[in-house]
Amino acid sequence: MQATLNAPNNVLERADVLTEAELDGLPVGMIQLDRSGTVLKFNQTESSLARMDKSEALGRSFFDEVAPCTKVQEFYGKFVEGVENRNLHTVFPYQFRFRDGRQKNVVISMFYSGSTETVWVLVQRPDA
Repeated sequence: MQATLNAPNNVLERADVLTEAELDGLPVGMIQLDRSGTVLKFNQTESSLARMDKSEALGRSFFDEVAPCTKVQEFYGKFVEGVENRNLHTVFPYQFRFRDGRQKNVVISMFYSGSTETVWVLVQRPDA
């Protein structure tokens, strides 16, 4: 799975079939959102990066409760448009602003899965 860092799109396209253990073993953060933005999956890497236990994220609104700093046009707007069109495959730099004051520059990849009608969000540190 280590090679996935160099091919995030491959991971996104296969995410639906990865087991929880495989998702947790990835060196990148992986979050699965339903069409309304509720967190369905939140892997261990993302849990560590965000300093948020999986149990705190699962079943909650990603944009309102888990990562409210993402409810901006450049992130949430792309999510909404992708869900509406049932077509999303984008990569962009983003700066997370955590509630504890930390800031982290990351690269976000979002992919709409037609088979599960969910959005996968891959969070990658540029220096990783």
